[in-house]
Amino acid sequence: NSKEMDLQIADKHFFGEIRNINSLSGGETFLVSLALALGLSDLASKNTPIRSLFIDEGFGTLDPESLNNALDTLELLRQSQNRQIGIISHVEELKKRITTQIQVTKYSPEFSKITIVN
Repeated sequence: NSKEMDLQIADKHFFGEIRNINSLSGGETFLVSLALALGLSDLASKNTPIRSLFIDEGFGTLDPESLNNALDTLELLRQSQNRQIGIISHVEELKKRITTQIQVTKYSPEFSKITIVN
């Protein structure tokens, strides 16, 4: 008989108000998921270094300020911990911030073109 774990968020924008995870917007949910993933990778890397982190989508749910903050955090993590960070996304704003890109163009169900952009 296991009891489910309830997550609660301390919302620093509202003086530490405790919020249920179900009350979060899409962008807030993405940021919480990103924070949990980074925390878990930090814990996991205590015994085995984790040098690569891949994030698939979620950036489209962020407002411009949150997107900028998330990218700043990932850039700081990349520089300070010498990690490779791969972001899989369709968000146009990311193209301006990410210097090395692997762009995939689909031509048909059987054929796609991969281009590396620096």
